[in-house]
Amino acid sequence: MNLEKILAISGKPGLYVLKVQTRTGFVAESLADGKKITVNLKSNVSLLSEISVYTYEGEKPLAEIMAKIAAKESNGPAISHKEDNATLAAYFKEILADYDEERVYPSDIKKIINWYNMLEAKGLVVDETPVAAATDETPVVAEVDGDAEKPKKEKKVKE
Repeated sequence: MNLEKILAISGKPGLYVLKVQTRTGFVAESLADGKKITVNLKSNVSLLSEISVYTYEGEKPLAEIMAKIAAKESNGPAISHKEDNATLAAYFKEILADYDEERVYPSDIKKIINWYNMLEAKGLVVDETPVAAATDETPVVAEVDGDAEKPKKEKKVKE
């Protein structure tokens, strides 16, 4: 799942895809209805690829957590973000057992699950396969004999 161009804009519901950068900001397209909006540089915008969740060992990137949700749900929809806080916390504990319960609030869990369901509904939850594995071509690697000497370049000296 690639979250590089997916945005959350403060004060605006849903998620957006970054389309074009302008002098005064950028143009984003809503995942919900496809409408394009212009966003100025003063707006509080978060790239999903830059968001992390607190754990007891450090921080985990949101993309990693989304991948765990996708694996648990077989790339299908997760539970509703409108469930009660206890149900959401128990579900999130299954996904990320060591999340910091004091610093990750129920509203954060709701947001993450809601974002996952939005991405899944748009078909953006897919398994990432390496590009090299996806191609039929196999790279050709030349073997070099370790005992063979490399030819040395001659240095010309001006007289």
